[in-house]
Amino acid sequence: MICSTIRFGKGVTSEIGYDIRNLGSKHTLVVTDKNVINTAGFKSVAQSLQSLGVKYTVFDDVLIEPTDGSMLKAVDFARNVGCDSFVAVGGGSVIDTTKAMFLFSVINYSAIHFKAAALYCSNPEADFYDFVCPPFGKNLVPKKPMLPLIAVPTTAGTGSETTGAAIMDLPKHQCKSGIRQRCIKPLLAIVDPDNIKSMPRNVAIYSGFDVLCHALESYTALPYHKRSPRPARPELRPLYQGSNPISDVWSMEALRIMGKYFRRSVADSSDEEAREHMLLASTFAGVGFGNAGVHICHGLSYPISSQGKSYFDKDYPETKPLIPHGLSVVTTAVADFEFLTSSCPERHAQAARQLGADVPVGLLFSLFFEFMMLASFCIFNANESNASDSYIAGKLCDELRSFMRDFHVPNGLEAMGFKFSDIDKLSTAAVNSVVNIAITPKEADREIISKIYEKSFKVY
Repeated sequence: MICSTIRFGKGVTSEIGYDIRNLGSKHTLVVTDKNVINTAGFKSVAQSLQSLGVKYTVFDDVLIEPTDGSMLKAVDFARNVGCDSFVAVGGGSVIDTTKAMFLFSVINYSAIHFKAAALYCSNPEADFYDFVCPPFGKNLVPKKPMLPLIAVPTTAGTGSETTGAAIMDLPKHQCKSGIRQRCIKPLLAIVDPDNIKSMPRNVAIYSGFDVLCHALESYTALPYHKRSPRPARPELRPLYQGSNPISDVWSMEALRIMGKYFRRSVADSSDEEAREHMLLASTFAGVGFGNAGVHICHGLSYPISSQGKSYFDKDYPETKPLIPHGLSVVTTAVADFEFLTSSCPERHAQAARQLGADVPVGLLFSLFFEFMMLASFCIFNANESNASDSYIAGKLCDELRSFMRDFHVPNGLEAMGFKFSDIDKLSTAAVNSVVNIAITPKEADREIISKIYEKSFKVY
């Protein structure tokens, strides 16, 4: 199991200068975006570095929902600066971009020539896509130790501060993919509730849905002992292991927190208790999915966010169409879990309970369905198991729909500008999300994926 060291608490951002100084760093690169640079969280980082005389340079040109091109631009900047440590201050886009920067800075990557320079390079023959996941790249394992990276999240969403994943859009392929390697996880995650006070409403909603799906997907993923084939050597073991007893603990606690605090954190941005717990849920879910993985919700979301070219959101930059990541993930979640529940009904039932659904437990569960079938004279043409599966799926999906309805999020793909004629293109791209499909607990072929997209045109 991998996880960054986590420091949690109000005001702990002010300690970052000591952390960088104690690393022996001579020059750190602070990475952020045009919005976060004006927040109290970024100012706290800068003040801490300045007060201890730490030399630093700022890169604030991170693209929200980064592309391979925007990451290449950031990588080139990092190489020219010549720093020996990194600090990422922002949401998932910032932290993921910084992971690419410090990976390719170590291997002396040249964005201009699309090749890694031979000098001091651990993989002199490699280019950018050699480190990207299949089928777009080779998933090459870097051999050289990484420079230190400290992540300071400013959203309660991605959990990227604890994981070895960096996700990017690949416009050429009309899909997202990423780099998933244990070595690119941050050395330290500074999880400070003060840094999410300025998070806009829709950012809180969509990043919250990302947390929700991280926890649901990691808890319901294909069990680790069923994932195959077994790698020949430990270093070849994939980052996403499938559901496992350790990840389960983190994912379940994240779901419990979501059930209690998600609505409160959105309804009142000044509710410090709720927002603090949502930040914890984000980090907990990050630890969970950073090892177990995410599956079909995320796999199907990547073409949605990549191909959506007409949707604008008021709380995100208005310079270009953008479907926020969390929105793209939750849009198919109802149809996804209707399909998946039969793979492990009890896990899906437990997830629904954590979110607040009233699902009978154990013997009561069996007696409940026996009563229901007798009461209805077995009118429905299904055995008890299928009836149970359908009931559980309904309970879990009712919770998801309820969140979406209460927050007034766009009601499905149609509300984001998609047409039924787009399903073919979406499905073609989704099939390439092989890392996610590999740990989906039921086989999801192109036909099933197309049906899920079709069901997701209207969700509630």
